[in-house]
Amino acid sequence: MKALLNLLALICLLSGLFSNPLSAAESNRKPNFIVIFCDNLGYGDIEPFGSTVNRTPCLNRMAREGRKFTHFCVTAGVCTPSRASIMTGCYSQRVGMHWNPRDGQVLRPISPYGLNPEEVTVAEVLKQKGYKTGMIGKWHLGDQPPFLPTKQGFDYFYGIPYSDDMTQAVGQRLGDRLDGKNWPPLPVMLNDTVIRAGVDRNLLTKDYTEKAVEFIEQNKDEPFFLYFPQAMPGSTSKPFASDAFRGKSKNGPWGDSIEELDWSTGELLDKLVELGIDDDTLVIWTSDNGSPMARDMNSTERGTNKPLHGRGYTTSEGAFRVPTIMWWPGRVPADTVCTELATTMDLLPTFADLAGAKVPTDRIIDGHDIQSLIFGKEGEKSPYDAFYYYAMDQLQAVRKGPWKLFVPLKEFSRHPHFKKGEGSQPLLFNVVTDISCEHNVADQHPEIVKELQALAEKGRADLGDTNRPGANQRKAAHIENPVPPTLKTTSTK
Repeated sequence: MKALLNLLALICLLSGLFSNPLSAAESNRKPNFIVIFCDNLGYGDIEPFGSTVNRTPCLNRMAREGRKFTHFCVTAGVCTPSRASIMTGCYSQRVGMHWNPRDGQVLRPISPYGLNPEEVTVAEVLKQKGYKTGMIGKWHLGDQPPFLPTKQGFDYFYGIPYSDDMTQAVGQRLGDRLDGKNWPPLPVMLNDTVIRAGVDRNLLTKDYTEKAVEFIEQNKDEPFFLYFPQAMPGSTSKPFASDAFRGKSKNGPWGDSIEELDWSTGELLDKLVELGIDDDTLVIWTSDNGSPMARDMNSTERGTNKPLHGRGYTTSEGAFRVPTIMWWPGRVPADTVCTELATTMDLLPTFADLAGAKVPTDRIIDGHDIQSLIFGKEGEKSPYDAFYYYAMDQLQAVRKGPWKLFVPLKEFSRHPHFKKGEGSQPLLFNVVTDISCEHNVADQHPEIVKELQALAEKGRADLGDTNRPGANQRKAAHIENPVPPTLKTTSTK
């Protein structure tokens, strides 16, 4: 009997010797990262966040197997500045992508402006550690050669350089305004080259999904980063969808496009499982800003941000707080919810630490490492002492903890709460207990108003305000003589 026990002990010891190195090798594998970034999709547009009209079974699964973030914010209510933040880990005001005199708040075709190549993107951070980096979808950070994804850290780019509504037909209607008469047919680009002039937008989601699956298959044996900014639901009043989804939802074109986005997400998750790399991959699903919503805000035909207050394109909670799900089998706790404030700026420092890469130390990075929130560490709180809500160059609100203060303003171009002639008094909302921002409690909490006003002033000094440059702002890039991206102009580069 003793000899048998000794033999079993020896077998266990040998098993441990042979299995432990394998486990160590597996644990040392750098994680893959996939970021799915929808366009103009609202907080209440998917079932895990309350939709009763759009069917999203794949996102239901993702939430069931992953973690919902109910206070996850972007840094702008519109496309370009929001995308600048996810790439750089900074407020768009920090990197000069919040406004420019030619385009306003979002880049238009043939803009001389773009994300400065001197900025360090999340793709460049991960390339330090040997990651293959791919970007499939909508870029919108500059359509000129020095600003394209391949110049910003991506090994591979397939997609359109700006919004799906910036077509040649729209440009012709604009005429001389924004150089519209020179806008080209909506281009599909492969790396730096236009490969298709004029796009069937009904096929964009399907096309992008097929390319994303190919990228995953091709890079399954090495760490990869896939940035997947979808074109839909997009900026048109009637989004696009392929034949398999068009006309099939209960919510018109908006619902059709969302249900196809749901299918697309399922295709990626299923591929990760099929390849056996699901437990090596963190997938984050979110949106670049809230939906614009229809004139009748009880309608869902152009999306909904309810129960949050306000439309996209503003500084409302509905514009800045976006539906977010994180999924990493075995690492992200299943069927859980994070109610702490986190933002898209946090992805760069978080991915960097998980990959063993270095965050730039020669410049301010506004984001934080939020692994403790992602992995559900008990008692962890938001890393933000203050979070700022800007409309282009104007600071309109600041948040700390549950409190959001809309600062008094003398004038503004657009505001989610103030009408023309209003704005002289502060508005204070508890965005946790008053999710729809219906009750201004500034008079009941003067000490909180004072504290947040001081934080607002700190933000102005750092990031600027209307007619007031910030001390730590950096500039967007600018070139002379931009040219339309067409089959002819890119094929010779």
